[in-house]
Amino acid sequence: MKHLFLIPAFIGLSQSMLAQAPQPVATAAKTATSQGSLTGSVVNATTKQPVEFATVGLLDQATGNMIEGGVCDAKGEFAFSKLADGEYKLTVSFVGFQPQTVEHVKVASGSSQKLAVVALAPTAQQLGEVKVTGERELIESKADRLVYNAEKDQSNTGGTAADVLKKTPMLSLDSDGNPELRGSTSVKVLVNGKPSGMLANNIADALRRMPADRIKSVEVITSPSAKYDAEGAGGVINIILKKGDLSGTTGSVSATVGNMNNSLNSSLTQHKGKLTTTSELGLASYFNRYRSDISRTDVLAPGELGQLSQRTATRNYNQGLTGRLNFDYDLTTKDVLTLGANTELFRYRGTRGMTSTYLAPGLPDDSYRRDIEWPYADNRFPSLDVNAGYTRTGKRPKQEFSVLGLLSTSSGRQAYFLDQFRTEGLDYRETNVNTSRNRELTFQTDYAQPTDSTGLLEMGAKTILRRAGSDYTVQADSLEGRGLTLVPSRSNQFDYQQNVYAGYLSYGFSLHKVYSFKLGTRVEHTSVLGDFATSPDRVRQDYTNVIPNVLASYDFGANKEQKLKASYTRRIQRPDIWLLNPYVNVNNGRSAQSGNPNLRAELADAYELGYSTSHKSSTLTIAASWRQTNNAIQQVFTSVPARTIFPDDTTNASLLYSTFQNVARRSSYGLSVTGSTKPNPKWTLNATLNTFYLSVKSPLLGFSNQGFMYNGNFSSAWTFEHGYSLQASMYVTSRRVLLQGDVSGFQTHTLSVKKELFDKKGSLTLNLENPFSRTLLFRANFAVPDSYNMRSDQYAYNRAVRLSFNYQFGSTDAGSSRPRKAIRNDDQKKGEGGN
Repeated sequence: MKHLFLIPAFIGLSQSMLAQAPQPVATAAKTATSQGSLTGSVVNATTKQPVEFATVGLLDQATGNMIEGGVCDAKGEFAFSKLADGEYKLTVSFVGFQPQTVEHVKVASGSSQKLAVVALAPTAQQLGEVKVTGERELIESKADRLVYNAEKDQSNTGGTAADVLKKTPMLSLDSDGNPELRGSTSVKVLVNGKPSGMLANNIADALRRMPADRIKSVEVITSPSAKYDAEGAGGVINIILKKGDLSGTTGSVSATVGNMNNSLNSSLTQHKGKLTTTSELGLASYFNRYRSDISRTDVLAPGELGQLSQRTATRNYNQGLTGRLNFDYDLTTKDVLTLGANTELFRYRGTRGMTSTYLAPGLPDDSYRRDIEWPYADNRFPSLDVNAGYTRTGKRPKQEFSVLGLLSTSSGRQAYFLDQFRTEGLDYRETNVNTSRNRELTFQTDYAQPTDSTGLLEMGAKTILRRAGSDYTVQADSLEGRGLTLVPSRSNQFDYQQNVYAGYLSYGFSLHKVYSFKLGTRVEHTSVLGDFATSPDRVRQDYTNVIPNVLASYDFGANKEQKLKASYTRRIQRPDIWLLNPYVNVNNGRSAQSGNPNLRAELADAYELGYSTSHKSSTLTIAASWRQTNNAIQQVFTSVPARTIFPDDTTNASLLYSTFQNVARRSSYGLSVTGSTKPNPKWTLNATLNTFYLSVKSPLLGFSNQGFMYNGNFSSAWTFEHGYSLQASMYVTSRRVLLQGDVSGFQTHTLSVKKELFDKKGSLTLNLENPFSRTLLFRANFAVPDSYNMRSDQYAYNRAVRLSFNYQFGSTDAGSSRPRKAIRNDDQKKGEGGN
């Protein structure tokens, strides 16, 4: 632990350390009195152009110890001086190229040795003017994550990010479209490794708006190291968007038309000299339609029951514009500046028709119809992310210092207008306006220092300053001549501040080329302040958490094609504004929902044991996991008298009220199996199956629930002659266990046909989703003995047809490209049902 207190001083000295890093001694026999030099150059094996910034390492031929390292200059040249007399080997590598090793390089005392040109073969091939990426598996297994290469799955064409996540190993979507990882909603979704304002409001809607054509891959990170934020019980979902890493000018245009979603997207990347500019612009819309039937029995008193029946029909129309602009500038061969911005302008409108009947002893029959409208003008959600960074690489491979900053802002305005009708006509009106705002300012600095040829020490510090607020008002008109008047009990203003200060230390190393270890500790201090404008209530929280992690792996087999890994980590998940917001939503008249500003962060311990292997064209990954959360945040339903929400109510009617509380102990024991194979070069099969046993217990409330759950996705793709290909896929999930009930499972299936056009520069894809079923049924059951029993059947119209066109243009010379550093904020818990 004492090492953590050295982090600020260490980072403050890192700039000078990078510039003056001492060089290790080769061997005792190689004295400094006999010195030589070594020079050379690196070129692209295909274009014969210099490869800027290629990483060059010089190792002792006998021991394999690192002697010196560096990067090539703008001409692809490198030079090592003051070398001891001896025999070395040279390693050359760069992103997008196959690494090369030059063995037995002899350097004599006082001589100047010049190597033959080293040619790196690109991992991408050229075909006319379009880039064809080298063969890559649809699903890749790495030490701490699984990667789903979404761009290789043609059934995603023209779809949305929600479609992509349904096909990602270990992931599932609940009935509202919120992502789950191994049954846990405690996940954070990132875009290009960073939090995004476009996901800050309603993550389910954001995933439906994001076009799948923009997504390159999805990373499911189950064993994050100390370098990551302590992101929660489930893990991190990182959506990697496509970007241009080629020299010259490249771009693409894509369009999709369909009955559920439409989109038009364009991108352009220009590389000129030291500056690379990337711009994107997209338009998207989607249509959502569903109906539901609710039946609820309330226990009003011993022997007295209230019966509620409701039927609703809802339509939502969503429109959005997204834009991205990014600049990468190489100050020198070792220094790079990055500046970028992402924005989204999104709005929606919707209508809902609802009929409700409530029957109870001693009360008059209460039947009415409600027409609710969410107009475009009053429901909009703009967001903006601005990021900047500076990265300096050292002389040795993996030696790096970076300073990063991110400003993420979003705002929202939600409003509805409600008219209520009874037999005699219109008898009640209500309007609601809820404005929200989020601002997140992040500063982060990281330093990485190799200790030998396999060891890497990493340390850093991070500060996240969050500001959020909600201002909500409800006005009602009982048609008694007073007009719309404010309802104080349902109106308030809530301001929320959360500051997180963190530092981490991590060390990874290998032994005997088969054992790998990574150990680390992260310390995070959190300060929370919540304030209500119209009441003296305040929320204050201060707590410090120590987050350890351990990851070990073992490679074995004739060609090291098999891997065993084991990991442990502790995670923290803080509630976000949507779980904390105390605004009470009662627009259906017989139920109410709100957040809870007194929620505390939940802590989880996660253990994982995994095995992976590959043989020729087949891969297999098996992972067993156990996650334990002792103060889990759960949505809790209670039956309350209507007067607790409506002070003027004088009846004995009941409302079903739900909010979030730290009341449960959640245990999950899971097994995941992911595999892929190619029976022949034209046929590919992929499958993922996740099974887990979930136990949720609340000693405080006296509730518990448990059961087995599963989800899986399966796909089969076939490539034909003349540019045609066919793919079929299916996604299936079982019922979902909740503290006070469960939600039924469902399945979807997709069929897609693709035709390549214009010498593979373009393509046309037809997708059919659920062609054999018009709707998906989501059945939920909730019950509390001697209080209430409820059943809800929701039918979502999900039969979709879409036709997509894509065209790529530009040059394909593999130019210089560096991995760009990015901020990851992944520590907040999202609400179930999009709350």
